[in-house]
Amino acid sequence: MFGAHRLVEEPDVRTIALAASGLLAAVLVAGCSAARGDGERGVPAAGGHAQGRLTARPGVETTRSCPPGITRIGPRTGRPTLFDVPRGAASRRLPLVVSLHGAGGGAENGLGLLRPLADDLGFAVLAPASTGPTWDVVLGGFGADVARIDRALRRVFRRCSVDPDRIAVAGFSDGASYALSLGLANGDLFRHVIAFSPGFIAPAPAHGMPTVFISHGTRDPVLPIEQTSRRIVPDLRRAGYDVRYREFDAGHAVLPALVRAAITRAVAR
Repeated sequence: MFGAHRLVEEPDVRTIALAASGLLAAVLVAGCSAARGDGERGVPAAGGHAQGRLTARPGVETTRSCPPGITRIGPRTGRPTLFDVPRGAASRRLPLVVSLHGAGGGAENGLGLLRPLADDLGFAVLAPASTGPTWDVVLGGFGADVARIDRALRRVFRRCSVDPDRIAVAGFSDGASYALSLGLANGDLFRHVIAFSPGFIAPAPAHGMPTVFISHGTRDPVLPIEQTSRRIVPDLRRAGYDVRYREFDAGHAVLPALVRAAITRAVAR
């Protein structure tokens, strides 16, 4: 049952170190870039995958079928990217949530985080897998994983009619850090960024002004709240972002009620 769903990860010292060293510079870059008002949903601004930029964008209404269920996107071998389409999707434009797994996880973890809600709330889930044990920027910089997500999004946009006003990126732990980093760098694509227990924001020029949802456990031993979200949230607010923040009395975990609240906000009309 989704009501009992709870995820826990082992400590990742890379994430904690990045949270302490890179956060303030990252948010300052984001704030300065966002202040330019770069929010057009056309061709992305200059900067490639090395700056976290995605080029895929939803196009005109597709006439191709978008059958419900889970399919594998991309190469037949290696770590898969999974795409889940809810029941009743063929006749309408779909909200889309890109769901990013935590360290040591895979596409199944990203999908498992949100799939219990997908049919209920009527949104599609794209769950990519990192090329390494965690996302590229945690290991040193944007690159291969940005390219992989870009290819997967391009295939989704060709296959299904996606509502450009209801595209979100979400994640837990390392996936939350990556969701924040990728989401702020592509706020002209993602209208909503959802981070469950993040550790940091990677430095990159920001585009657009997505809304942000962050939750964090006050007893988190993996990514301590004082070093992470309690620094991230004030800096984002100073940079002008609309941030909703929830703390809860638990450890390194995802609370189902907060998942539902965050996703409902992102996909609701």
